[in-house]
Amino acid sequence: MPDSKHTALSRRSDTTRAAILHAARERFAADGYERATIRTIARDAGIDPSMVMRYYGSKEGLFAAAVAVDLKLPDLGPLPRDEIGSALVTHFLAMWEENEVLTALLRVGATNQAGAERMQGIFQEQLLPVARQACPDPEQVPVRAALTATQLLGMALTRYVLRLPPAVALSRQEIVAWLAPTVQRYLTAPNP
Repeated sequence: MPDSKHTALSRRSDTTRAAILHAARERFAADGYERATIRTIARDAGIDPSMVMRYYGSKEGLFAAAVAVDLKLPDLGPLPRDEIGSALVTHFLAMWEENEVLTALLRVGATNQAGAERMQGIFQEQLLPVARQACPDPEQVPVRAALTATQLLGMALTRYVLRLPPAVALSRQEIVAWLAPTVQRYLTAPNP
């Protein structure tokens, strides 16, 4: 029989975590990652800031736990096979330019284990199924999806996080023209 004191503490802990995550989602959405603070999120949740740190370790860890990312990836099934790379690059550019959460998550994923794990989860849950639609060899889906991610995340890192002037200066059409053939090849070409 479970210890009632332990059960009560566990319930209180779950309630506290839920309150922190709710407050964090609201605050990150309202203020963005950079302006949101642990102190403000704790105040919104009605708890001491030390509790946020106890459960999540850092602002980055909290962000990774709180953020929900739906890449809204297109269904590749109805597309002509030779348009897959272009469709994905075009889609990703639109997502990155309309959603500052992705940029913040990329920053956190590059510097924080919880953020990296969140990015890996997004890859596993969202990019792999799309790659599965295009890849000619089911055994190569994870590798081809990872290669595709190198291109898409590399562009996002240089354009939206590091803001390298040549990457920022490229138009969407130029980026699609450069990246789409590579993404296309990674997803659909025969095994080298």
